[in-house]
Amino acid sequence: MRYLLALLTCLALPVAAQDFTTLKGHGGPIMDIAVAPDGSVVTASFDNSVGVWSGREPTWLEGHSAAVVTLTLGSQGIVSGGDDFSVILWRGETSHKLGSHKGKVSALATAPGGLWVTSGSWDGTIRMWPLGGGIDYALKDPGAGVTDLAFDQGGQVFASTNAGRILRYETPQSDPVPLVKHGFGVNKLIVTDDWLAYGAVDGGTRIIDPMTGAQIADFTLDRRPILSMAYHANTHQLAVGDGQGYIMMIDTAEWRITRDFRATRNGPVWALAISNDGQTIWAGGLDDVAYGWPVASLDEYDPAISGERSFLQAADSMPNGERQFMRKCSICHALKEGPSRKAGPTLHGIFGRRAGTVPGYRYSQILDGSEIIWDETTIDALFDQGPDHYIPGSKMPMQVITRAQDRADLITFLKDNTQETNP
Repeated sequence: MRYLLALLTCLALPVAAQDFTTLKGHGGPIMDIAVAPDGSVVTASFDNSVGVWSGREPTWLEGHSAAVVTLTLGSQGIVSGGDDFSVILWRGETSHKLGSHKGKVSALATAPGGLWVTSGSWDGTIRMWPLGGGIDYALKDPGAGVTDLAFDQGGQVFASTNAGRILRYETPQSDPVPLVKHGFGVNKLIVTDDWLAYGAVDGGTRIIDPMTGAQIADFTLDRRPILSMAYHANTHQLAVGDGQGYIMMIDTAEWRITRDFRATRNGPVWALAISNDGQTIWAGGLDDVAYGWPVASLDEYDPAISGERSFLQAADSMPNGERQFMRKCSICHALKEGPSRKAGPTLHGIFGRRAGTVPGYRYSQILDGSEIIWDETTIDALFDQGPDHYIPGSKMPMQVITRAQDRADLITFLKDNTQETNP
């Protein structure tokens, strides 16, 4: 971690652990969080960037061309993976692309010693990347899309899949040993030498023996899916985040739930990390803000802290066009003129504008020089067919608005709120 310490020690110390705090600056949801050895917080976001935070001031790491959804810390720096299929090593603010998968990079984990990082993808592959130079290689086929990865202290690799399996690789060259066949996809793993915790799509939250797969404990509640986990060994705290906005804290020494905290009024909790001293839980989700709560006072905080920022709070009171915009467009696009940290270009002045022409935005090759002119007809076609069909190869997420009236209401809202100009 020498590079990371050099980068971060020049920045101010983070806020006191006992204080509630927010990290504001991203332009999209927070997808993953990690804590560096000096206590600085690292965030991955839907806005295509990584933020390195000292106190509340970020250093932005820009290199991905799509959402950054996973990160880990290695001996040479930060490693990030995203929807652009790329695995990137950051030495300070300099990026080095380790390589690519053929699908979304969904998981990263650092091997003991920090010299190797493993990555898993929705394409059903797992690769090992040397951080200090050398040749990368693939592990044996896990048989499905990879959702999470973890190492034990002996260097064994554990993988979960969207088919509900948990696998153990005793060596990088060995065939995977099946540990669990869950009835639903398994999203998250935490592994120690004594136990393995996993969280699944159906809300399953279980502890098993990492060698035999035998169940040790079951903390499944009536909430789903499980989306995030974090562990602090010295204080025996296991944090579990779900799709309904709760964070459950488990004491792994006594295997009991110590707190069950509603962090957001309308989840999800996609990202969790625990501070190095075990006193602060960091979380991220649909908001473009990361939140830090003092663990000792979790139950004192009201979920409206973050819920008020979410359009989900008042969706029923919105006109239909605004509701469609918030659901389909707002995470990636701003309405106002000028730069923003959102993943997509501003929609200001969109009517009459040629696609792929907002200055300063890095478009996909298919849109750079496109002949499409955005108007009522082309916007309607975009959401009627879906971006993957209307503009194959673009970076826009796959989504469709099936009802013609919903599309018409969205177009009316955009006309009223993008200050129509025709450059």
